Amino acid sequence: MIVAARNEAGLIGAALDALAAALPGARFMVADDASTDGTQPEAMRHGAWLISRRRRHGKGANVTAAAEAAVGEFGDVDTVLLCDADLGESAGALIPLVEAVEAGGCDLAIGRPAAVRGGGVGVTVRYARGAVERLSGSSLEAPLSGQRAMRVSALRELLPLADGWGLEVGMTIDAVRSGLRLEEIELPFTHRVTGRSPAGFLHRAAQLRDIRRAVRAR
Repeated sequence: MIVAARNEAGLIGAALDALAAALPGARFMVADDASTDGTQPEAMRHGAWLISRRRRHGKGANVTAAAEAAVGEFGDVDTVLLCDADLGESAGALIPLVEAVEAGGCDLAIGRPAAVRGGGVGVTVRYARGAVERLSGSSLEAPLSGQRAMRVSALRELLPLADGWGLEVGMTIDAVRSGLRLEEIELPFTHRVTGRSPAGFLHRAAQLRDIRRAVRAR
């Protein structure tokens, strides 16, 4: 399992504990984007392998590095779950994604939050939905969701992932073009809310920039 993190010291422990309780015996790797708040020691304290660098490389590059390491180190694992550290204890709700893939119902299962709290005015998610549908023909309610399960063989085929916040949109387009079957599953997980603060709008502007880069590359 690969958990993406950036300054989530307050939530990553709860996320890892919830995943460990829901998936006994699973191995966890944290893709850390140069956190400065204690995320790294907290992840290791909860039993995770840590992939981290001293300066920021963005979510896509760090998850790619962790995925490449996981594909090499965990050769006996069939299914991998990708998720975000800011889910906290609600990360335990993601298990149906793994079950859907292992049951053969789909090749890539994407978690859709049952309830959406906070956020901006929807510009970024609308652009992402339109880009995914235009370039792959698939219609998703939550194209930006980082909660995803797939076979290790599928993950290997999709590497390297798009840079930065373009990871999810790029992955979705590449997966459909590769013939993988997608399923969106509504689940009761929650994110840390950024809201309509200046920091929140800056974050979504960076998301939109990276998504546009991923779309242009495809």
